[in-house]
Amino acid sequence: MWAGENTARQNPLPPPCPACLTGAVNVNLGIWSRLTKVVIGLVVLAVLLLIGMCYLPLIQENERMQAEILRLNQQILSEQEKSRQLQAQLDALRNDSNTVERLAREKLGYAKPDETVIHFEPATNLPAR
Repeated sequence: MWAGENTARQNPLPPPCPACLTGAVNVNLGIWSRLTKVVIGLVVLAVLLLIGMCYLPLIQENERMQAEILRLNQQILSEQEKSRQLQAQLDALRNDSNTVERLAREKLGYAKPDETVIHFEPATNLPAR
């Protein structure tokens, strides 16, 4: 093209239809559109299953640790109760002379003067009735 020439040319193509300009063209692809949706759904399902399989060991370990925490908390409560009982016994031995006297009689066999102590032996090898 030269600089002074008229560049107006005729367009050999017909003008586009109004539906083509708006992008609302409805193309029937038949079974392919359904297959595409099914494949996309299956891919999404496979990705979700893969994520689930990756996190399953973590979930199981979390449940195991929660059970262990529960067991240990129960053990802590049990040990605290034992500690309270032992502390009560210790306080009784420190502060109560009757407790000391009772333990001396039971464990060591002590007795007061002019007191008779009778020991009962547990029966052994009793014949079966």
